[in-house]
Amino acid sequence: MISIRFLVILSLLVIGVFGGCQGNLNISPKEWSIYGGSKKNNRFAPLYQITKENVKQLSKVWEFQSGDADRNTQIQTNPILVNGTLYSVSPKLKLIALEPTSGKSKWIFDPFNLEHEKERGYFSMNVCRGVTYFDDGNNGRILYGAGSFLYAVDAQTGKLIDAFGQNGKIDLHENLGRPADDLYVALTTPGIIYKNLIIIGTRVDEGSRAAPGYIRAYNAFTGSIEWVFHTIPQPGEEGYSSWENPNAWQFIGGANAWSGFSLDEERGLLFAPLGSASFDFYGGNRKGDNLYANSLVALDAATGKRVWHYQTVHHDVWDRDLPTAPVLAELNQNGKRIPAVIQPTKSGFIFVFHRETGVPIFKIEEKEVPQNSPLFGEQLSKTQPIPVLPKPFVRQSFDSNHINPLIPKKSQDSIQTILDSIDSYHMFAPPSPQGTLIFPGYDGGAEWGGPAFNPNNNILFLNANEMPWILTMVPKAHVSNGKETLRLAGERLYSSHCMVCHGKNKEGSDHSPSLLFINKNLTKDSLLSLLDSGRRMMPAFNYLTLEEKEAITSYILSLENENEPFKGTEISTPSPLDLPFVSTGYNKFKSPEGYPAIAPPWGTLNAIDMNTGELKWKVPLGEIEAFSKKGILTGSENYGGPIVTPTGILFIAATPDGKIRAFDQENGTLLWEDQLPFPGYATPILYEIKGKPYLVIACGGGKLGSPSGDRYVAYSLP
Repeated sequence: MISIRFLVILSLLVIGVFGGCQGNLNISPKEWSIYGGSKKNNRFAPLYQITKENVKQLSKVWEFQSGDADRNTQIQTNPILVNGTLYSVSPKLKLIALEPTSGKSKWIFDPFNLEHEKERGYFSMNVCRGVTYFDDGNNGRILYGAGSFLYAVDAQTGKLIDAFGQNGKIDLHENLGRPADDLYVALTTPGIIYKNLIIIGTRVDEGSRAAPGYIRAYNAFTGSIEWVFHTIPQPGEEGYSSWENPNAWQFIGGANAWSGFSLDEERGLLFAPLGSASFDFYGGNRKGDNLYANSLVALDAATGKRVWHYQTVHHDVWDRDLPTAPVLAELNQNGKRIPAVIQPTKSGFIFVFHRETGVPIFKIEEKEVPQNSPLFGEQLSKTQPIPVLPKPFVRQSFDSNHINPLIPKKSQDSIQTILDSIDSYHMFAPPSPQGTLIFPGYDGGAEWGGPAFNPNNNILFLNANEMPWILTMVPKAHVSNGKETLRLAGERLYSSHCMVCHGKNKEGSDHSPSLLFINKNLTKDSLLSLLDSGRRMMPAFNYLTLEEKEAITSYILSLENENEPFKGTEISTPSPLDLPFVSTGYNKFKSPEGYPAIAPPWGTLNAIDMNTGELKWKVPLGEIEAFSKKGILTGSENYGGPIVTPTGILFIAATPDGKIRAFDQENGTLLWEDQLPFPGYATPILYEIKGKPYLVIACGGGKLGSPSGDRYVAYSLP
């Protein structure tokens, strides 16, 4: 009699749940050859060596140190293993090839050492979450994003492939339909291969001066552009009428596929989750539903033509991007197998559609939401789509009954006072000058780490955040009578262009560093240069005049010339990008002690039966030492996702306590944990070499107050 286990293994090999086909590559199921584990984005590793019985025997077998971390770097990379080589990225975006059983370096490609980067003088860094392998019939090539370029690197030698694009690279500012040279454009999540195409999305600025987030497909051999999908429709294209301003496509940015793609190769369908339109928090210059922002879009992968779409938030002013590529699955409904696409969201909703038609598999209702915005010129949507099933996997409201009980009464009272003063009555409460609660948070619900999915039982596993934030909008400062000092002009310009990231008084925010003591590290000339070039996630400000940059510099550095007259002039013709309101920054709602204002759990791990839409279990994820010492497991904010095996194990790091853990898929019981050298804000991978399994995680730290690291750590069985 043929065993059930044999049939499961055979079926996995046949349907290719662990990788599918990438170009002409015949992928071994023992490798992790694609970002997210497969083009279905299911993070499922069909390896049987690690079981619930022996998982506690896992121990560290190698560690790689890149040597290029600094105090602000991170590694969020999900590496890939192809043809016996592990490919990943260092904190400063060097492409690394490692021997997978020892962690020894084979070669390192450093984009900063290229002549064009030396000439430019500064290499603008982004976060790189992974790389893409393409079988070119020779040595294979790695396609990955660093700075504003897509590079093609020989997979065997680590040398740039000069025949690709322009001397081995593509400038991501190009092919966007309008000038974007001075705008922030970067590839954070890797592209995906369909036949001979490399399809990419990008991260762009979230302010009013943002590049459009068009999806682009390039020839993976030559780097030539093959097709472009306009995520902000142009005249004559479907979705164009969802923007009341007929010229919106000429100046609105965002609506970008920053979180990657899923691909149904058999049907030739690309699934693209899109972010919000820019500016994130005020839409008076982009009235209407704003397609295809906040939409899951199904495209013909060969041509880029739209097949179907569904918008999960209409006219988003809360920064509710779709944070991860969806999972492609075969669900059981009324005795039938349905090809489904499963899209988690920041809000804690999960949208589930038929893959071919976009018809919802579980009912979705359009429900009325608050419409009366206190911001002049704003026009909110009358309704928002709310799934009936699955139920939300996180809390979506915060009131007096949910104030953190683990802090002193005096602190609880201070939280109550703030709650009473802000708009917290609805998850779609409009942004306002008095402050609006954003919950489960800008990084709440699902995040870029994404879910894992076990195709053997159709259980979806999601880690989630539940951190309240407060969004406060204030009127934009204007020139007063044309008589300004450098300081006053600098303060005005800072509030318009810098405050959303660095805070109202230069104190920093939970997304960006403080500028209060920046004059200890930067001179006037170096700050001016920084405003010209941008740095890491900070865009360049070349749309400002030299006088405006000097005024900002004088204000930030508190220079002695701050009382000199400002020589700049106010622009006489108003621009649709000069918005009347700005945000005071990304501010978490915390207690005076620095803990979340809301009661725990602050981070969870969730299991959802996708056949029924019902929650199977939920457990806290992550420890806060002050409370774990007392036996209280609060969970914590977390970044990076899980992976699952057919033996019933889930692996995840993601937490600021710096641990990697194994959980029982059946009930969420902790089976194993180990301390990492730095927190692993990334998704692990699992592969097999000569019958031996290897669990690898990037340990880059750098978030949630963690020190930055530069390690990759591998575990295996004895």
